[in-house]
Amino acid sequence: MSQTQRYKLTIAYRGTAYHGWQKQFANEFYKGPPPTGGLEGIPTIQELLTIAIRGVVNHPINLVGSSRTDAGVHAKGQVAHFDTHMTQIPPFGMQRAINARLPDDIDVRSIEPVPDTFDAILSTVSKRYHYLIWNDFRKPVHSPDLAWHWFHKLDIPAMQAAALHLTGTHDFASFAKAGHGRESTVRTVYSLDISHRSPRIVFGIEGSGFLWNMVRIIVGTLVQVGMGRYTPDDIRHMREQHDRNAAGNTAPAHGLYLQWIRHELGVANAPFADTNE
Repeated sequence: MSQTQRYKLTIAYRGTAYHGWQKQFANEFYKGPPPTGGLEGIPTIQELLTIAIRGVVNHPINLVGSSRTDAGVHAKGQVAHFDTHMTQIPPFGMQRAINARLPDDIDVRSIEPVPDTFDAILSTVSKRYHYLIWNDFRKPVHSPDLAWHWFHKLDIPAMQAAALHLTGTHDFASFAKAGHGRESTVRTVYSLDISHRSPRIVFGIEGSGFLWNMVRIIVGTLVQVGMGRYTPDDIRHMREQHDRNAAGNTAPAHGLYLQWIRHELGVANAPFADTNE
């Protein structure tokens, strides 16, 4: 029997049509061919990829994704891994064959062999998300599912000042959805930048890991700062209360993009191995 090889995949997808990354129970027993006319049940990225890969390597696989993005969230650099003994298939050939079985809104950008010490979740050392706001009274009619339309003018300097209170290592319990299931809510945000080129406002946030809905709650709260409902100093007080009710609203999913994930082989970063983002 051939030796088993682990492969790392980098994946881009438009999350509009999917119920997030994670395979859903409604589809647990779907064993049909790669989807050409839609799935029974709730379609997810992980399931479609699993079916496509299984059709290429011709055996069951366990596809492990780094981030369990929510329904409607997009990705430019999701990372996953799987094991196979079909090592005679060149990575580029495998990539092409998998992509041929996927719909147009999911694309495997790269496949590379990695040591079995690599783990898409546990080897993660940092992640970066972008959040896109279309800040104009005119609607983004050609891409309404790719940006949060906010027609009121936002105070960019105020939001940038508020963002400073969210960088560094802190307890982010106030910025996590209830039921997140994490023992520790301490995370490190390496950078939180806000850029503006009308009509687009882009929030970029890089961290060691993120709690459930943490990025979206941060963005929703900073937007309320931009509206004048909170001051920049209010953000520090929200953070220190460790209570979700202290922070602002949750921004909608469709403006969020997983930009990239950095990994280090052999690193077990379990305390910050967040998957439900």
